[in-house]
Amino acid sequence: MGRPALRTLARGLRARLVVAFLLVASLSALTTAALTFREARTAILKRTQDTAVSALRAQVNSQVPDLHFPPTHGDLSRFTTNLARAGQAQHWNIHARYQGGPMTPPVRPGARGIPEGVQKKVREGIAAFQRVDINGDPWLTIGLPVAFSGDQGEMSGLEIYAQVPLHEDEANVRALVDAAQSGALPAIALAVVPALLAARGVLRPVRELRRATQRITEGELDTRLKVTGSDELADLSRTFNDMAAALEENVAELRRMEANSRRFAADVSHELRTPLAAMTAVVDVLDEDAGALDSDTAHAVRLISEETGKLARMVEDLMEISRFDAGAAALHLDEVDVAETVRKTLQARGWQDKVTADLPEGIRARLDPRRIDVVVANLVGNALRHGGEPVSVAVRVADDGRRQDGERLLIEIADRGEGIDPEVLPHVFERFFKADAARVRSEGSGLGLAITLENVRLHDGTVRAANGPGGGAVFTVDLPLRRGGDER
Repeated sequence: MGRPALRTLARGLRARLVVAFLLVASLSALTTAALTFREARTAILKRTQDTAVSALRAQVNSQVPDLHFPPTHGDLSRFTTNLARAGQAQHWNIHARYQGGPMTPPVRPGARGIPEGVQKKVREGIAAFQRVDINGDPWLTIGLPVAFSGDQGEMSGLEIYAQVPLHEDEANVRALVDAAQSGALPAIALAVVPALLAARGVLRPVRELRRATQRITEGELDTRLKVTGSDELADLSRTFNDMAAALEENVAELRRMEANSRRFAADVSHELRTPLAAMTAVVDVLDEDAGALDSDTAHAVRLISEETGKLARMVEDLMEISRFDAGAAALHLDEVDVAETVRKTLQARGWQDKVTADLPEGIRARLDPRRIDVVVANLVGNALRHGGEPVSVAVRVADDGRRQDGERLLIEIADRGEGIDPEVLPHVFERFFKADAARVRSEGSGLGLAITLENVRLHDGTVRAANGPGGGAVFTVDLPLRRGGDER
């Protein structure tokens, strides 16, 4: 798989869904692990703390009755030693002080002493405890005031302090962290499976929607999606089906109307041919006798003859465009000399004195001579009517290596007029299009360039309109250069 494909996959909806699912799973796992760690650590330390406080209180209560008050330094030393021996399971260090005197035994050099906050509370008769760090190791400091027994509960002035190591608790906490980390990674890895399943469930309707949209683009307007469920994707599928049904109905109506209009144009054109033929014959007779008529009558006869000719050309153009619409236009290829074919077109219309021709000899191609004649005649006639003389026609062969069909035959018709308005350029080949909306009548039918476009398309070519760098309009016919023996 190439890099573009990998980048496309990475930007795809599937990858984003999987990443989002994994992020949520990771965040959930980390949050759960953090909360569990905090609660477990608190529970472990609280259990140790409660156990140590209870054990110390029990030992003090059992040994204080043997202590004489006021105690001497030796009494306090023996008392703390006995407490230390009794608490070997807790590994605690015991210190005692009587009425603000020195700590017995003294705190070892380099060790952190009893926190001042704990001492203050004990002097006030309140039991206190605090977790401290001694030389990088965690310890629990406990302070207990000793009161005389009895209803009054008078304080005796004796203060007991114990320092309990928390090594085992910290080891348990670290083991808990390691277990949480070890369990989180497999959990996140396993989350890939439901992430892929969830992404597949979400993407399946999306893929079906894409395929259905593509089928509609290809013309299969009866395409519909299967709707399952009642979620947002099901609503999207229903909306798509409603849209497809409306589109199918509208397109069917448009096709029906288009077919009716084409049939109407073809029927009208066909029905007009017979009376037009009779009218043309009569007008021809009148034209011959126009010289013997008075001037007004002669003018009227010539006007009728001119307008009848325009009407006949329009009917012929309508018939031709109807054949294109019906798919009945046939292409009859023959190997011709392109220069000679263009030259005959100009001579047949008497344009050889109005048109400058650049027609290299020896260019032969398989074309439909009648349709190429129509193409050249329409473009040159359009240039003479709407452009400016001199009009030039040039034929040349181009070899564009970027195209798979090899050599191209180019026919260029240029004039020296004002050119074509840039806003009009995209519409010049549309049927009945007029660049000047105020020009309601013209010498042509408004179908000449449209017929030109259809004839060029029959040859698998293109025709372009542009403005020349020196002014004027330039029409370029671009055809594949088929030579003798080439198959269409």
